[in-house]
Amino acid sequence: MRAAVLHDIRDIRVTDIPMPAPGANEVVVRVKAVGVCGSDLHSYLEGGTTGPTRIKPFVLGHEFSGTLTPESARRVGLPAEALVAVDPSISCGRCEWCHRGHTNLCPNVRFLGYAPNNGAMAEFICVPTSAVHVVPDSLGPAAAAILETLGVAIHAMDLARPRLMETVSVLGCGPVGLLLIQLARLAGAGKIVAVDPVKERTELACELGAEVACASCDEVASYTDGRGADLVIEATDSSHGFEHAARSARIGGRLVIVGIPENNQYVLSGAESRRKGLSIKFSRRMPEVYPRAIGLAQSGRIKLAPLATHRFSLDQTAAAFEQQSARRDGIIKAIIYP
Repeated sequence: MRAAVLHDIRDIRVTDIPMPAPGANEVVVRVKAVGVCGSDLHSYLEGGTTGPTRIKPFVLGHEFSGTLTPESARRVGLPAEALVAVDPSISCGRCEWCHRGHTNLCPNVRFLGYAPNNGAMAEFICVPTSAVHVVPDSLGPAAAAILETLGVAIHAMDLARPRLMETVSVLGCGPVGLLLIQLARLAGAGKIVAVDPVKERTELACELGAEVACASCDEVASYTDGRGADLVIEATDSSHGFEHAARSARIGGRLVIVGIPENNQYVLSGAESRRKGLSIKFSRRMPEVYPRAIGLAQSGRIKLAPLATHRFSLDQTAAAFEQQSARRDGIIKAIIYP
């Protein structure tokens, strides 16, 4: 089968690889759509999310949807034409952290599309039956793929616990940030301030629920009567994101850090965070939230379609990564159709 294989930094090659063989309790998914995620870009630009890393070739892609092959569908009692989304995070289910409900923090996790585990930028992929979620056909393959991104945003919002009518600032208006803005609006936030240096992204943020948008965190104070935001959710890929979030928050405010910083480094001066007495939480991936994500998308409370701005074939995967990493031509999220 054909697959997009990451061989080295900025080196993606579409080539033939062996067809995957399902193991016990696994099904084969014919991939319909797969999104390019920010963590995929870290692998593409740095080798991984933990800083510069030597790459052993593997297939990228963890945000995806598809249909089961006829044999797999028969085995699990689902129609072969049913559209499914797949949770790419496969926790061990045995460790202390899984038993505490922190499956997203499992140290033994197998994450599809993150080295050394092959992902979904291919024609087919084998996944555990338990990871498969049937979604309404009305969503379509692209939106079904973005459910994984929405799950990340839902988990971050669960940690944030926004309060009615408080001021929320979202730093970074990429896919996760745009979903956080919509969730904050649903949660009853008062004023939502979107921050991103890319004009097309802040314009879309205002269409999706932000009252005001600005290019720099230094402008947040002017939109909050000089006090800063009650809740700041950071969803950038910048090493300065943590610092900018702290700068945007009010005294006694709350931060939720969602973004993965470039080169695995945060730049943070201690005085401002300490003197403000900020409460800080870090958000990683998501536990079991797919049912809520599907419900929000199906009901229309959350809009996924505006995020899928650019479409690529599997043979164009390298171009998709290059364009999204450069943030060219108003791209929010590239969707690849194997």
